[in-house]
Amino acid sequence: MIPSKKAHLNIAAGTDAGRKGKNNEDQYAVAAFKLNKTEATPVVFAIVADGIGGHRAGEVASNIAVEMICDAVAASDASQPLAIMEAALIQASQAIQTQGSNSESQFGMGTTAITAWVIGEKLYSVHVGNSRLYLLRGRKLVQLNVDHTWVREAIDAGALTTEQARSHPHANIIRRYLGSDVNPEVDLTIRTDRDSHADIDNQGFHLRPGDRLLLCSDGLNDMVVDKEIAELLALPVLDEAVSKLIAAANEAGGKDNITVVILEVPKKPGVKGFWENLRRINPQLAIAYAGLALMGLAVLAAFGMYLYQLLSR
Repeated sequence: MIPSKKAHLNIAAGTDAGRKGKNNEDQYAVAAFKLNKTEATPVVFAIVADGIGGHRAGEVASNIAVEMICDAVAASDASQPLAIMEAALIQASQAIQTQGSNSESQFGMGTTAITAWVIGEKLYSVHVGNSRLYLLRGRKLVQLNVDHTWVREAIDAGALTTEQARSHPHANIIRRYLGSDVNPEVDLTIRTDRDSHADIDNQGFHLRPGDRLLLCSDGLNDMVVDKEIAELLALPVLDEAVSKLIAAANEAGGKDNITVVILEVPKKPGVKGFWENLRRINPQLAIAYAGLALMGLAVLAAFGMYLYQLLSR
């Protein structure tokens, strides 16, 4: 792929250490490309990694992951996005494990990784760990991946409710991460329906104008419920949405590092796009404008009928 100075998606991102005095062990990156010299299809790749291990080792692990995975994606031809990302995550995991084994201060370090590779209008994503990818379409927020955690397994088994899981003492136990002794199983699914088991078919998921993708570390979703995330993610200005999401996590306690990356498919121009965008941002105002438009049409129709009758005399 060829690096591009201008992305075809609107992008905003930010990170914060939180309020507990922890070193920020989160890392993120966003890059824009074109496929090649003859194929101008636009591409955006984004990744968020949340390091674990303490004593700055988590920061080392997340940095290795982001650099290696970004380099592998950038050097590819994007022909097989899932295979490319899966191989990159495994190679990064091996590199992290090797470095941790050779350093007493970094022993046992690891990191999560969540990716979003948008090629034209198609989304591909893989992940390991509990960093999340959300889709906001209209007013509906959907988590597109599954947390690789003990509590998620307990919820799926019916042993815990979602609310119980938020405060459970095992809430932070991660089942899969980069840097483990064995190669982690990279999750290749995009889940648009939690009850669906055919999630692999959603790779190459078609994005629509106005869609917003949110990549985040668990420092956000552990502190802020999905309903509030949806409300803040829908704010018209992306930079404001980023800052308000981070602020909400800190106001709720800021127990961990908080990283937020937002990718937005540009909205449609023209009259049709105006109504779609207005309906998405402010449904009540859209209804009011529609009512005024109908009243205007009724007045024009009445005036036209009056002219017709006048000229027919």
